[in-house]
Amino acid sequence: MIRRVLAALVLVVVAVILLVAVWPQVFGLQAAPVIAQVVSLRGVDIAIAVALALVIGVIALAWRRARRFLGSIVALLLVFSLVSVAILGSRGFGDTAKPPSSAANVTVLSWNTKGDEPGAPAIAQLALAQHADVVALPETTLITGKLVARLMRAAGRPMWVYSLAYDYISKSRSTTLLISAALGRYSATNLSRTTAVLPTVIAKPMNGNGPTIIAVHAVSPIPREMRNWRNDLRSLAGLCSGASTIMAGDFNSTLDTLAAHSAKPGADFGKCSDAARVRHAAAVGSWPTNLPMVLGAQIDHVMSTSSWKTVSMKVIGTEDGSGSDHRPIVATLAPSH
Repeated sequence: MIRRVLAALVLVVVAVILLVAVWPQVFGLQAAPVIAQVVSLRGVDIAIAVALALVIGVIALAWRRARRFLGSIVALLLVFSLVSVAILGSRGFGDTAKPPSSAANVTVLSWNTKGDEPGAPAIAQLALAQHADVVALPETTLITGKLVARLMRAAGRPMWVYSLAYDYISKSRSTTLLISAALGRYSATNLSRTTAVLPTVIAKPMNGNGPTIIAVHAVSPIPREMRNWRNDLRSLAGLCSGASTIMAGDFNSTLDTLAAHSAKPGADFGKCSDAARVRHAAAVGSWPTNLPMVLGAQIDHVMSTSSWKTVSMKVIGTEDGSGSDHRPIVATLAPSH
């Protein structure tokens, strides 16, 4: 009798743990320590769950007395895996659409360069290949940003450069934003701190026309930075608003944690829509590059308010050997009116 009660309790505990791992939103734990990291890597979670199910299944076949109990654990792991696959499937594994050509479109490239690692020529080459009008570069210094702009200008695509650094000791504490001269003159309004630990660049059109453009870098949710991470997301959600705003960069968050900061029905973050979610590509991992895309976490995003609609979005996998641990992402936006 006691053995059955203990077995039942263990199964309940396992079921609760798996429920929290697959959908922590039920308990409001999506931004809790450890859980935030676990839920962001759903592909890895599935791989671990399937591997455990196989090992425990083999043990169950050999251990007759525990077969029912172990079989129940296997069943829970398989249900967890199936639900996780369904969630990823609903977010989408890729967008194959090619953006229609239009002078009104804005193509946004975002790449956390891990402290300038790919180098200015590689960044410029990618931006030119993608016909980028906006280039958001977390962990990229002003010097590299100017070099990229010089190379793009030489190729016939002049860019304005805006950058903010919290210090010059670590390149990760710089964020640089390039905006096509064709979009008009912009002014970087942030003269001091924006996000708590790593800088976010906010640029507004000087003539009042055109979108506000924001290059994002939220701190990662490591244990000592959990409060700053949550504060960053709250601040950024407030910025993702207004009549016309485009926000791109390293949010260090997946849709699981961003959605809690939605400010209106149907929005993914603040009053913005996530380009990847709109184009069914939100299950493609942009980080880390040492994991296959299907196992990674999409923590880099392009967001826009309702004045824009996303016509294409993709995670770029050709730069995995560049030195950065993030993959570039690119989205093309068209005016919604």
